[in-house]
Amino acid sequence: MTRRISITLPEDTLDLLDRVCRKEDRSRVIDEAVRFYIDRVGRDRLRERLAQGYARHNDRDVRLAEEWFPVEEDTRVDGGE
Repeated sequence: MTRRISITLPEDTLDLLDRVCRKEDRSRVIDEAVRFYIDRVGRDRLRERLAQGYARHNDRDVRLAEEWFPVEEDTRVDGGE
């Protein structure tokens, strides 16, 4: 389903749009641009949230790795038994 809306664009933006597509294809190009933008913003926000989570749990992760490192080394020395 499609719906008709009215948008206002700066003249230079419209000039750019007209350079890359025919007037009949404006809606399609704008639709693709909006979807691309939303996808990109979503990925950037996810990346930011993951980085914050990694930073927040960094001390815990290092502590766990230090606790388990001797166990892993013992397993290797004992031949995995």
